[in-house]
Amino acid sequence: MFERILKRSSWTDIVISIIFVLFGILLIAKPEDTLGAISIILGILFMAMGVLKLVEYYTSDTKEDLLLTTALIEVIFGVIVLFASDAILSLFRIIIGIWIVGAGIMDLQTILIWKEVKSPYWTATLLFSILMILAGIIILVSKDIILTTMGVIVVCFGILDIIDRIIFMKKINDYSK
Repeated sequence: MFERILKRSSWTDIVISIIFVLFGILLIAKPEDTLGAISIILGILFMAMGVLKLVEYYTSDTKEDLLLTTALIEVIFGVIVLFASDAILSLFRIIIGIWIVGAGIMDLQTILIWKEVKSPYWTATLLFSILMILAGIIILVSKDIILTTMGVIVVCFGILDIIDRIIFMKKINDYSK
């Protein structure tokens, strides 16, 4: 049972990493278009969520102030995201950097497990984890990072994470014993 949960979780991580790879490829191929598309998609998404909550607020019998407040904040945030793509780039860079550093740190926990079961793969995972953490830190500290470079780093992160998850899934039987 535990083994099945870990494998399912690893497949989810692989899908997320594939999305990161595709996103990184888009950043490499068309950096400005990708940034503009992200701003438009996120802006519309937040505005739509806000409008739906406004509709819910006005059509419900009980009027909850929290729902109205949340709806208005989402609409305002959507407008800001839609028209401030430069600010979104900075915020997006920070979110991606933190995500990658966090994933690398979480993989360090996997190293401890593999070292316990005396798996030879723990050194490869350690290397991948360090590379992921470094890539995340580069994204975080480099304010003027070129979108293409960020795309390359995101693709590398995705590929390293996919390799790491595949190795983990193959060796999960050793861990569950």
